[in-house]
Amino acid sequence: MTVADGDSSNPADEAPVPRILFDVGTLEALGPASTGAVWRLSEPGRQLDANVVRIPPGQRVETHAEPDLDVLLLVVAGDGTLITPEGSSSLGEGNLAWLPRGSTRGLEAGERGMAYLTVHRRRPGMRIQPVGRPDRGSDEPRP
Repeated sequence: MTVADGDSSNPADEAPVPRILFDVGTLEALGPASTGAVWRLSEPGRQLDANVVRIPPGQRVETHAEPDLDVLLLVVAGDGTLITPEGSSSLGEGNLAWLPRGSTRGLEAGERGMAYLTVHRRRPGMRIQPVGRPDRGSDEPRP
C-alpha cells in the first residue's frame, strides 16, 4: 500500500517535532519569589537535560564539584560571578561558560540577580544489574 492508497504508516510521522520550550523574556514577570529551577527539559526520550535556574540578588550556589558531567551554562538574565579554585570570573547576559566534569565551581548572583540555562548529558535512570555482572565503565554517568 502507498501513501496515495491511504497508507499513513510513514516512520517519519512519529518523529519528534522541534518546538519552542521556554521564553526567557518571561523571567521578569515571574517575580523575585521564583528562584531555583524555573524550567526543566522533561520531554520523553531526550538525550539531554536542561534547566533555567534563577538566583536572587546576592544569593549563591555553594561551591561544589560535578564528578560525572560536563555542563554548559549560558547567562540569560542578570549578572553574577563564577567562583573556582583559580579565582572568580564575572558573568553577564550572553556569557557562555563550560564547566568540565570534575571541576569545582560556585555561582553568586549580582545586584540584579542572575538566571542561567544549563545543558548537559542526561543522567540515566537507575538500573538493576544481574549479580556477577561487571560495573559500568568510567564513561557512563552514575545515577
